[in-house]
Amino acid sequence: MTSTIEGRLSPPPSGQLALVASRFNKFISDRLVAGALEEMARLGMDPASADVVWVPGSFEIPMVARRLAESGKYQAVCCLGAVIRGQTDHYQYVAGEAAKGVAQVGLATGVPTIFGIITADSLEQAIDRAGGKVGNAGAKAVASAVEMISVLGQVDSLSAKSRGPKR
Repeated sequence: MTSTIEGRLSPPPSGQLALVASRFNKFISDRLVAGALEEMARLGMDPASADVVWVPGSFEIPMVARRLAESGKYQAVCCLGAVIRGQTDHYQYVAGEAAKGVAQVGLATGVPTIFGIITADSLEQAIDRAGGKVGNAGAKAVASAVEMISVLGQVDSLSAKSRGPKR
């Protein structure tokens, strides 16, 4: 018999979300955090239960995300910021390391660590992804976090059932 596991967009039974946000390009990050908190409310969660941690830039997000994930206090960590392409190679290094770092945190800790960092070629593109034409990456990060909490809970439950009773 085939099992299908699919995440649900319903509030997790317990635990909190952490939001790690970059102060660099803060006018974008402010919109992402607002979108994340609005999405929590829309999903029936208490936005006041989220902890928001501000860091200098997107490059610093993975280190703080790891500490939060390792704390055992959070069911998921949403990483929010904006890296906008400029006239130097700096964009590539920051965007690449932030993406790699966020992925490593989730794999190392087992805590869903969501990449809600906008990587854009222009300020206009960043604004479009922070509540403009394309939606809000902060809201999407929270939805992904909630779905991943649900998926992992189901996977853990399925794994426990397949192991049978403890001896």
